[in-house]
Amino acid sequence: MYHKGTGRGHRIAARGVKAAAAFAGAALLLSGCSSDDGSGNEESSGNPVEQQPKGTDPYWVNPDGNAAKQVATYEKDGKKDDAELIRKIAEQPVAEWIIPENAEDQARGFTEAAQKADRDALLVLYNIPHRDCGQYSGGGAADGNAYRTFIDQVAKGIGDRNATVILEPDAVLHMVDNCTPEEFHEERYDLLKGAIEKLKSLKNTKVYLDAGNAGWKNPDSLWEPLKWSGVEQADGFSVNVSNFQTTEASTEFGKKLSAKIGNKPFVIDTARNGNGAYTKGKDTWCNPPGRALGEAPTTKTDDPLVDAYLWVKRPGESDGTCRGGPKAGAWWPEYALKLAEGAK
Repeated sequence: MYHKGTGRGHRIAARGVKAAAAFAGAALLLSGCSSDDGSGNEESSGNPVEQQPKGTDPYWVNPDGNAAKQVATYEKDGKKDDAELIRKIAEQPVAEWIIPENAEDQARGFTEAAQKADRDALLVLYNIPHRDCGQYSGGGAADGNAYRTFIDQVAKGIGDRNATVILEPDAVLHMVDNCTPEEFHEERYDLLKGAIEKLKSLKNTKVYLDAGNAGWKNPDSLWEPLKWSGVEQADGFSVNVSNFQTTEASTEFGKKLSAKIGNKPFVIDTARNGNGAYTKGKDTWCNPPGRALGEAPTTKTDDPLVDAYLWVKRPGESDGTCRGGPKAGAWWPEYALKLAEGAK
């Protein structure tokens, strides 16, 4: 049975629109200084989140992310136990999902802040036309030209700074499962190939094309569409984005695909897979109960084909308006606490 991987809904609203100003300034918090951050908010300065060791995890921890803000709120309210649980999320690097509005400014802001912290930015591009087949995270660029403009803006914003890009979660898989109508397939292949080519023209950018998740039981049907989408020109592919499949299952799935596409390496989203997939009822991918944080992000995976464990889906952000959740992409502290409580 196919376990859907979307509902990711990272239309991050207005907070991403002025990313350059917001996140270039965020780097000032990384040193752990106790001074005011300039906004009058001294909460985060008392016990700020910290970067992970670069040798284990080269990616940037955003000191102004939703989890970090929640830590500050809980500490201010005297909820120390809850604050420490959410800190499990706040002090791990999570991906920044670039929204179409002011994409260049966002890409520049995130990569500049990461550079100032001597880390790499981890970005997700999720704006393909006809995205998510019109479901919880439906939307995307209006047409092919709008998408190409979006990619150009992101590339200009990244420049020569270090970045890793997860490209278009489920875009290939939704052509294979016919969720995306066939009339749009040819254009989508062209857009994905063009995006890889543009991003790989940058000096220090890695690109991983998304390849679905291990809930898709027939990886043999995926490898040709991945090649048609340009995966051979990418650094590799990503699996389990926004899903809950175990790392073991994801590794097995990734290796089956890799063997068909020149032994390309891959990355695994381990953000919420600590207890594996949920199997009861419908929409098992959407805010399932009883889940847990998975392996911490790292590039030390002890497997030559697995480049990294990453937190691509930001733990604590909703999959959609299911099981009592807020709209897709909205921060949901109660769910975040449960993920952290379940972490091994």
